[in-house]
Amino acid sequence: MRYVSTRGMAPVLDFGEALLAGLADDGGLYVPEAWPVLGGGGRGDYVETAVEVMSPYVAGSVGVDDFGAMVADAYATFDTPDVVPMVELSDGMHLLELFHGPTLAFKDVALQLVGRLFDHELDRLGARVTIVGATSGDTGSAAIEACRDRDNMDVVILHPAGLVSDVQRRQMTTVTAPNVHNVAIEGTFDDCQDLVKAMFADVGFRDRVGLSAVNSINWARVMAQVVYYVVAAERLGGRRSPVAFAVPTGNFGNVFAGHVARSSGLAVPQLVVGSNTNDVLTQFFHDGTMRIDGVVPTTSPSMDIQVSSNLERLLFELLDRDGAAVAEHLDGFRATGSFHLDPVVHAALADGWAGARFEDDAVRRCIETEFGLSGVLLDPHSAVGVLAARACRQDPSVPMVALATAHPAKFPDAVAAATGVRPPLPEHLADLHERPESLTRLPNDLVVVEEFVEAHRRVV
Repeated sequence: MRYVSTRGMAPVLDFGEALLAGLADDGGLYVPEAWPVLGGGGRGDYVETAVEVMSPYVAGSVGVDDFGAMVADAYATFDTPDVVPMVELSDGMHLLELFHGPTLAFKDVALQLVGRLFDHELDRLGARVTIVGATSGDTGSAAIEACRDRDNMDVVILHPAGLVSDVQRRQMTTVTAPNVHNVAIEGTFDDCQDLVKAMFADVGFRDRVGLSAVNSINWARVMAQVVYYVVAAERLGGRRSPVAFAVPTGNFGNVFAGHVARSSGLAVPQLVVGSNTNDVLTQFFHDGTMRIDGVVPTTSPSMDIQVSSNLERLLFELLDRDGAAVAEHLDGFRATGSFHLDPVVHAALADGWAGARFEDDAVRRCIETEFGLSGVLLDPHSAVGVLAARACRQDPSVPMVALATAHPAKFPDAVAAATGVRPPLPEHLADLHERPESLTRLPNDLVVVEEFVEAHRRVV
């Protein structure tokens, strides 16, 4: 498997190279040269399906036995053998629980494997990297948990100061590991993400520190997320039976993985994007316009995003994999704050995509109502997904799966305000609020952040 940049000007890489590179040299995101075709099998066993689905993506870089062992080891960290169990909601819809990993969020599904893939590739090369990531709440703790205490990598995670939940922050800042550093940036998640991209664009800095990324700009993150779409279909009738999905969406990597599954042959007639008040993605699917507005804080902070990085991968597909056209659109977007899809291209989005936005009041009512009807506690992000599923479902005869992206205990204030029930943290995190925190607050200043990274990476 070979990987190309969405902007068409970077070297073509194999999987191991794309894994360590993270962002392409031309600022684009890596995608496979062609989508592999899914076979017809699968029993719904997570590890078995994961090895089958992902093997074509790592072919030529990771041996079959080594990869199988890494997959089995990664998902042994989850608290259920199903890895991503499925439950029924009050109206016959299905909820796919993606939060049974060590940090209680869907990011664990990818990052528990990605951390092991990094370790394998770095050991093979005798190399080390400095991982710098931006998080709107959940990626940071999942990346830290996956990469902590590993000798061949240092990890610096940027989060927007005061704009993640208390639990999300503490899951990052209470980890005591010599290779982990947390930075609170005085700005938004988009500012954090821009800092990471600017560091990758600074070639001298990138080379000096051996910069790499575990955000969803890294293809391996998306690759691992494809699996649970296939597993869900297997559990609901098979890969050739239609299943629709609704996904609460911030940086677009989670729902893009569903598009990859569909492009590989999974029968997915509809992908629904759920947005909160920060509804740039819903606007995009409605009228083909992408524009930057101010970020509005909500009860679903992981979705308080204006610039969704992984939308670039979909744009690459919509523009017939024309990297120059992608670069032109994105350069215009950065210069003017907006871009418009050609009407013919936008019309193609209507076939298989939908989007809907929901304010905090609607989210609160959804959490309250669902708990009363089915006894299921939804976190605010998962509630957005459920609302979007109900609002946009086209065919009642087709199973609809809403993705539950975080454990309700990660957002206890919002859940308690809606239901009167304050969900407890699992036993391994029960003392989280008593653990000492360690973080550094920095301005939204590239030079200052780069100096911090250089000063804190270990040099062997």
